[in-house]
Amino acid sequence: MRELARRIDASTPPGRDRALDALRALAILGVVLGHWLVTALVADSGTLHVESPLGHLPELTPVSWLFQTLAVFFLVGGQVAARGHAAARARGVSDRSWIAGRIGRLFRPVVPLLAVWGVATVVLLGCGVPWRTVHTLGTLVLSPLWFLLVLAALTAATPLIARIHPLWPLAVVLHVDLVRFALDGPPWPGTWLGSWIGWLNLPAGWLVPYCLGTLLARRGPLPKPAAWALLLGGATATGLLVAFAGYPGSMVGVPGAPVSNLNPPTLAAVTFGLAQCGGALLLLGPLRRVLRRPAAWAAVALLNLVAMTVFLWHQTAMIAVTAAGLLAADRRGHGPLTGLHTVPDDYAWVLARLGWLPVFLCGLLACVAVFHPYERPARTQHGGAGARRPEHRTEARGV
Repeated sequence: MRELARRIDASTPPGRDRALDALRALAILGVVLGHWLVTALVADSGTLHVESPLGHLPELTPVSWLFQTLAVFFLVGGQVAARGHAAARARGVSDRSWIAGRIGRLFRPVVPLLAVWGVATVVLLGCGVPWRTVHTLGTLVLSPLWFLLVLAALTAATPLIARIHPLWPLAVVLHVDLVRFALDGPPWPGTWLGSWIGWLNLPAGWLVPYCLGTLLARRGPLPKPAAWALLLGGATATGLLVAFAGYPGSMVGVPGAPVSNLNPPTLAAVTFGLAQCGGALLLLGPLRRVLRRPAAWAAVALLNLVAMTVFLWHQTAMIAVTAAGLLAADRRGHGPLTGLHTVPDDYAWVLARLGWLPVFLCGLLACVAVFHPYERPARTQHGGAGARRPEHRTEARGV
């Protein structure tokens, strides 16, 4: 392992910002652990449906503050995309070619996921599995793809977004929420526009951290006092919105809740994301010092090499373990397994779910072993644009 770590360290380009890769890795771990901890597939009358411990144990709401890390994804994505676009233009690469390469890298690993679940859906329905269960599983697997669609749209618009200040999309989010909540909705509530006006925040909300990333790529690092202001200001604004403006305290969706901070994004989700961005920027210096150690950098680099596979398949791993446990329990005549198939309404479920996390991890590692080759870029026979130079072996191909 030490030799592998030394080889990875030696093959990393000297100018690579390892701290950005570390932020991406931390964000991925947050998403995976968050989904595994707050998503319960409950067995009920021969079907499976989703519940959340946050709906039964609201005192666990602060857990959502730790594992909702999407703003960090978009911050890193904007900074990396802006740098990559500038470097591509310096090499004479057209915007169209650069965008096609980035979009292809994002969606290439999605193909096997859709293929596998397309077949699985047919098989499950053919075996008599209730449609409600199939719909629940499909929603769990496919719902994270909204993130890729938004990221792909922002990536394609990077040449334009690089000119936009983050305050502009923040103003859009503010005004949309004023219409949705403070003004009790638009004057046309029965129309399509009245029902969907909140979805303007889907691109605008995530455009805020993405624009911040492109701004940093253009103007350089944010001064430490400004990062502290972002952290404290965002946290204060979020606290005020939750305490006095009626926004939910949870930063992830809770089944059955009347309002979600993510579906579509609210002003509270955006201010919370800005606080996260401030904290992430303050971590860059310490992370750079830690990642000078080959072992620490090797762990980050290896996770980034399979980032998309982990992101796409972590829900499938949880579903596979849940299904296997349900079948095993049925064959042995046992009832639903605590922490796996039971209602998440007490701390026994929480403790049991923590015990299931290593099993979920084993399932995810199996998925990574099978599907990570689809994350590799296409190679050409003559070392063209799709070929990878040896010195860039450790470059992250994650989201």
